[in-house]
Amino acid sequence: MNSSAPARPDAETSRRPAAASRPRVPTLTAYACLLIGLIDLAAAVFPGFRHNRLRLLAGHLPGGTTTAAAVGSLMVGVLLVLLAHGLRRRKRRAWRAVVVLLPVGGLLHLLRWHTTAAGVLSFALLLVMLWYRREFYALSDPRTRWRALLNFVAVGGVSLVLGLLITNVHPDYEAGSPSLEQRLRHTVYGLVGVEGPVRYTSERVGDLVGYSLGALGLITLLTTSYLFLRPQQPRAELSAGDEARVRELLERHGARDSLGYFALRRDKSVLFSPTGKAAIAYRVESGVMLASGDPIGDVEAWPGAISVFMDEARRQAWVPAVIGCGETGGEVWMREAGLDALELGDEAVVHTADFSLSGRAMRNVRQMVKRIERNGYSCKVRRVCDLDDAERARITDAAARWRDTDIERGFSTALGRFGDAEDTGCVVVTAHQAPQGDAAGEGGAGGTPEVDDLKAVLHFVPWGPEGISLELMRRDRAADPGLNELLIVAVLQAAPALGIRRVSLNFAMFRSALARGERLGAGPVLRAWRWLLVLLSRWFQIESLYKFNAKFQPEWVPRFLVFPHTRDLPRIGLAAMQAEAFITLGRPKWLRVAPAAGARGRG
Repeated sequence: MNSSAPARPDAETSRRPAAASRPRVPTLTAYACLLIGLIDLAAAVFPGFRHNRLRLLAGHLPGGTTTAAAVGSLMVGVLLVLLAHGLRRRKRRAWRAVVVLLPVGGLLHLLRWHTTAAGVLSFALLLVMLWYRREFYALSDPRTRWRALLNFVAVGGVSLVLGLLITNVHPDYEAGSPSLEQRLRHTVYGLVGVEGPVRYTSERVGDLVGYSLGALGLITLLTTSYLFLRPQQPRAELSAGDEARVRELLERHGARDSLGYFALRRDKSVLFSPTGKAAIAYRVESGVMLASGDPIGDVEAWPGAISVFMDEARRQAWVPAVIGCGETGGEVWMREAGLDALELGDEAVVHTADFSLSGRAMRNVRQMVKRIERNGYSCKVRRVCDLDDAERARITDAAARWRDTDIERGFSTALGRFGDAEDTGCVVVTAHQAPQGDAAGEGGAGGTPEVDDLKAVLHFVPWGPEGISLELMRRDRAADPGLNELLIVAVLQAAPALGIRRVSLNFAMFRSALARGERLGAGPVLRAWRWLLVLLSRWFQIESLYKFNAKFQPEWVPRFLVFPHTRDLPRIGLAAMQAEAFITLGRPKWLRVAPAAGARGRG
């Protein structure tokens, strides 16, 4: 949902307080809704649940009444279970649906003369929800068609399990001894409204099983069709107007944060302060309103932007979170929004005036650079605006071929594009290998086509007028080891001529824990934490990034995660991994964990 100001709330929303006055009400009503839904399911699925003295009174009702009531309870129970999560998140549409379903479910309980306590509980919860209706104000989340597919898989799977239970709980009325395979076929056929191979000696039981399976299939069909056919809300998208405003803020205040330029990703939304002097870019993943880096713009206007951000999060019932903010930004977020902060790691910043390959500390880098240069490699450092169209296309194609996954990663430290006409201030570093036998060591010499000599590329985005921040690091997997070191050294040595005083490299997660854990005198807890990080480094680039960055003797700048409550951390972690595309949900390959994490622009 992209706008320069929050969407205008409806009348009900506009009357609610800025912050929830009774934060426990949605949670308690959600659990009560879930309990009633489970009771409905149990009463509809298990015959023993209905065997009580009051049930004898049901004999005075028409024959199909109790069967229809059982099927109705089943449908109501499934829907209440599905809607409980929306109630917990204060969703207004979930409240409306539950207010309709509760009296229906309560009447069905009373009609069948069993579990009267559940019927009373349904009406009691209805009264509570009507009394506290203003606590349920949140609008619907941004949605895509993939939610319909996820709903079909999830609800269809639950319907299959419930249907199999319903088919198996009437053994006394079965004709013969059907096998598990026959019961499964009967369930699947019943979900699509076709009679299966299992036969029952009681017509009433046969109708009950058939109608129940059909109801489950109908719920799956209706919920999936509703999600597929309802109008789509726009996903996060940076409009041209908002992008122009953000660029104006970056021109004035872009030197403050090395991550500021990444607010120009076009799959982010942006909110501005009331004065327009500050902005926050964000994306919503799994109900988490995720921002990255510090707010953009004048520090004095940050509180206004944070207030708008928090109001939007409350209005939509999203969990607010910020990944990778600096120390000043973290302090402002904690003061203005009442959030907490956790150190995530450190950003490696190299001051180009102090960089040199001489000295014992740089010995390994120096030797590696010399060795790879002897193998015929050289580098070119240029502004993107100095590239012609053919070379831009060539670098873009090579970077895409060298990407080690099918999806483009990035959110907080990746721009997601190369060679855009608006990104003229970016810096590109390319590595070239001279053809065999060419002593000059210049790419494209000896008559070999230049397209064959490109072996690696680094892409940096502007960090104010005198800084750049690493956005993309890719190389040909067949190239010699040490090529990344050569590229970093090349840009650090060429930076002064380009007017660049500082270069931000990769972000090293939990860098301080790794560094302190290997020192003499480290305690057992710190050593155990370091051991766990080293173990995780087998799958995620944690220790390797720290050691790579440390080669260049950088200044370590801490970065923080800002969050509301400790209980929200698992959800925020999942949302961050989704935003960075290390986990992809709701896409053609709807569950994929990327093989490596942590590298800026590794892709």
